[in-house]
Amino acid sequence: MAERTVAQNALEQGKGILRLSPTWVPRSFCVPGRRLKLHPDDYYALGSERGGIDERWLSSTTAADNGPGTPPDEGLSYIVFEDGSAVRRVLLRDAIEELQAEIIGERLWHEYGKWPAYSKFFDNKGALPFHIHHRDHHAALVHQSGKPEAYYFPPQLNNYGADFPYTFFGFQPGTTPDQLLVCLKNFTRGDNRITDLSAAYRLRPGTGWDIPAGILHAPGSLCTYEPQKASDVYAMYQSITGDAVIPHELLWKNTPADKVGDYNYLIEIVDWEANVDPQFVE
Repeated sequence: MAERTVAQNALEQGKGILRLSPTWVPRSFCVPGRRLKLHPDDYYALGSERGGIDERWLSSTTAADNGPGTPPDEGLSYIVFEDGSAVRRVLLRDAIEELQAEIIGERLWHEYGKWPAYSKFFDNKGALPFHIHHRDHHAALVHQSGKPEAYYFPPQLNNYGADFPYTFFGFQPGTTPDQLLVCLKNFTRGDNRITDLSAAYRLRPGTGWDIPAGILHAPGSLCTYEPQKASDVYAMYQSITGDAVIPHELLWKNTPADKVGDYNYLIEIVDWEANVDPQFVE
């Protein structure tokens, strides 16, 4: 059955509501917090070399960029359609390409030509590394979109806070690019102590944060609902998080080939004024 036909039948069967199968994503540098309601045996179902499953992506047309060994459809949502005794499926991405505004509406289709967002739950036992998502003009250099995002910490999924329910955001006022440069150059020399330049905020269930692209952050260990722009662009600026050593290649993730090794480019990615804003919390 053609993709267009499957998508149309699924849309008609659901009376405008599409049924999507769960989309699980592992991260090799993370330890799952085990609050995503997976069976205990399934957190490493994709193999220990791929890492534990710590994310569930929702309504995603964006492939997960997890490096070597990543299946081409990782992170992509599938529409599920029951055709008599048969169960058929088609990628949400492909269905939108076929049916366009019939699925996402005229305004979004004409403005973006695609579904421009998705959301996820991410659930880690410890904090994520201090990292950044590029703004549009830097992301465009590697054929991606910038990635603003937001966080909400649902009380229903946070029966415990795990190892570090605090998030580092931005830099302390007065921090200079030269101080950041020292940390970046020390990435391969053990702990580069980049969070010494930042401040950590305690996370409270039932609250959330808005994080524009260009802001450095190290999400804490609460299970988090995250709506975001349809992109998986990032770079890791912290070399060690807890007991985890971050691979050096992730410092240069989504850096144009001619900029790899240029630490000043990594500094350029940072929205400096926003990161050192004394009113950042507000």
